[in-house]
Amino acid sequence: MTPGPRTPPLDLLGVGVGPFNLSLAALADGVPGLRTAFHEQRPAFRWHPGLLIEGATLQVPFLADLVSLVEPTSPWSYLNYVKIRRRLFPFYFAERFHIHRSEFDDYLRWASTELPSTRFGHRVDTVAWDAEHGVFAVESTRLGPDGEALATGRTYTRNLALGVGTSPHVPPALRGLADDPAALVLHSADYLPQRDRLLAARHITVVGSGQSGAEVLLDLLRSRPEGAEGLTWLARTPAFAPMEYSKIGLEQFTPDYTRYFHGLPQATRDRLLPRQWQLYKGVSGDTLGDIHDELYRRSLGGSWPDVTLTPGIEVTGAATTAEGRVELRVEHGQQETSGRLTTDAVVLATGYRERPVDTLLAALDPYIVRDEAGRPQVDAAQRLVLAPEITGSVFVQNAERHTHGVGAPDLGLAAWRSAVIVNALTGKEFYPLPERTAFTTFGLGARDAEEDRSSALDAAEERR
Repeated sequence: MTPGPRTPPLDLLGVGVGPFNLSLAALADGVPGLRTAFHEQRPAFRWHPGLLIEGATLQVPFLADLVSLVEPTSPWSYLNYVKIRRRLFPFYFAERFHIHRSEFDDYLRWASTELPSTRFGHRVDTVAWDAEHGVFAVESTRLGPDGEALATGRTYTRNLALGVGTSPHVPPALRGLADDPAALVLHSADYLPQRDRLLAARHITVVGSGQSGAEVLLDLLRSRPEGAEGLTWLARTPAFAPMEYSKIGLEQFTPDYTRYFHGLPQATRDRLLPRQWQLYKGVSGDTLGDIHDELYRRSLGGSWPDVTLTPGIEVTGAATTAEGRVELRVEHGQQETSGRLTTDAVVLATGYRERPVDTLLAALDPYIVRDEAGRPQVDAAQRLVLAPEITGSVFVQNAERHTHGVGAPDLGLAAWRSAVIVNALTGKEFYPLPERTAFTTFGLGARDAEEDRSSALDAAEERR
């Protein structure tokens, strides 16, 4: 017989403390008697510190905070943070629906330090199912300020929530140079710490068409001397296109669309996701406008600024030259041509990928149900689909784009997703969620299905 828990197991242990698990911690904090803890190996909360460029704003309204779209009266709302900071009147007169990214980062750090369930400097190493006691056994290491191991421990929990986030993605063709300290090739996640080195370079190339690439290019452009900008912006996408931001178009970031997408056949979902690139790889229209305005201002003297913007380009290789510069091999898909570009520094705004959790969940691997592509299946309540002998749940956050669609990494769905998880944990609708969230009807018979769900809920209420 294996030794069981000496204290009652947790109801939920969160692995990772990013914005999504922080949202879950905030909503779980409002549930009386729910025992939770959220472990994060970093010593403190950090949210894209390398991209907190001065003046950069969120692409979503401030209501996409940790809790407001589910429970706006929560003490963990952004407005309550502003109140506690004694800034309500300045915020009122600022009339900002899209706040500065640095302020949102400060709000998240405030919540991370005030919530009683967060545990920084705690690295979760492995997870196993204890069938005898019906709980997960979680092995972890407590870390010192420099990442040194101080102590190990074991925690028992009935359920898990994985929120380990994403990591910067460097294309294979550029990994060698990105790992070479002598070459000034870096991911945009490291932009601000390397900004001074970049500005000292004669020519800089930004690779990537999304918001990060646009913000980096704009910041560099504003800081370079007129007539000697020395900037190139390359992208694989066929255009430097604005992100979908029409009010009806944004309804694809609603729970309604998430449910619709989840109900599609997997093959259909896989075909659909790449076609929706403009929903998450596009650029804010304001940022594109700011770039054009700056270029136009610099052309007033009659000469064109030394800035090249070229979409439809893929970087297929890279090497350093004898002079210590960087040579990029590039291809233009529509022209079916190739060429070489020599530059002095490269910023890779090439996005992020989900962090692998294979090692963490190795003991659970035989119980995880996967699709034909080998990806874990995730049900409508954000749970990994597990073999029936595992009676606990493993919830996932921002690791389910293949099952839940483009809204998986969107801050606007964070509170709703957390409420879905809390409701699943409590076995009741602790946080009432609306049956309908969009004017758009996605799919045939969708409204009939919603009415059936609503009628079933009404009937259940009457029976109580």
